[in-house]
Amino acid sequence: MVQSKASTVAEYLAELPDEQRAEVSAVRDVILANLPDGYVEGMMWGMITWHVPMEVSGPTYNKQPLSYVALAGQKRYCSVYLTTVMGPGEESFRSRYLATGKKLDMGKSCVRFKRSSDLALDVIGEEVARLSVAEFLDWQRAVTART
Repeated sequence: MVQSKASTVAEYLAELPDEQRAEVSAVRDVILANLPDGYVEGMMWGMITWHVPMEVSGPTYNKQPLSYVALAGQKRYCSVYLTTVMGPGEESFRSRYLATGKKLDMGKSCVRFKRSSDLALDVIGEEVARLSVAEFLDWQRAVTART
């Protein structure tokens, strides 16, 4: 799957091949178990996202809710997108992840995997749990001010 047209998480998961659904669901479970209160799960950009509702964040540059975490099944792999590992948080995330001994396949905020067992799920969970909605909004404002 490249980009889904699903409008709900249940629809999205249902259209994934069985093996990929199991892997995405396992990572989703880790995200849900660690996600601070106030983030909303939904579908944006053809993938599962956890974001700050617009009524909390106020207007955004692209008129879309601010995405905190996203999860997607791609054609040959899966991806978890961790917004807060871009910029100043990247070095800390990389060092914590690599300290687990797991291989890190990462772009800017995208950690690619074939199986959930390939991931350092504890580090993913820690990163998801790291910022409350208020802290994430402060982080987002600070990042925006630097650009």
